[in-house]
Amino acid sequence: MSLADFSSRIESNPVIAGIKGEEALEKALSSECEAVFILKSTIMNVGELVKKIKAEGKMAFVHVDLLEGVSSKEIILHYLQETTEADGIISSKAPMVKQAKNYGFITIHRFFLMDSMSYHSIDKQILNSNPDFIEICPGGMTKTIGWVKEKIDIPIIASGLVCDKEDVVAALGKGAIGVSSTNTDVWQL
Repeated sequence: MSLADFSSRIESNPVIAGIKGEEALEKALSSECEAVFILKSTIMNVGELVKKIKAEGKMAFVHVDLLEGVSSKEIILHYLQETTEADGIISSKAPMVKQAKNYGFITIHRFFLMDSMSYHSIDKQILNSNPDFIEICPGGMTKTIGWVKEKIDIPIIASGLVCDKEDVVAALGKGAIGVSSTNTDVWQL
């Protein structure tokens, strides 16, 4: 699937299912969510998880930093390209995001905004990674989403501590194009 397809799907349904296991996967597959972020997997099961997600017509993104059994080296991108049909990757590491584009993945650069230093370093990291999207954590702190939106011209996905409809509406209202949550109740919004 293409970057334009992902953008279109998120525009029509901005809630993204974040999964950490089989039970969550089954709920995500039966939800209206158009995309699934695989937040916890292993080298042994990531291919099967992606396969199940794709079989339901949903887009699959693998968080490569949280993929157990691999190093944080570029070889994991080659492995995912060769053995799965993943649409994209998520990483908090600028070099990994940059290299993933060479493998044809849609890229999401994840940022944890914990203080002003992390906020002020976004520009430099984005110059290095050139991501398609950025993911801001925690997504429940919507004031920071507004700050980043004013500073950066890259679509934002809010993630982390997105617990209810109020959080979703607030994040979207501050400029996020989508929200990712592991809370299955949020997937039904």
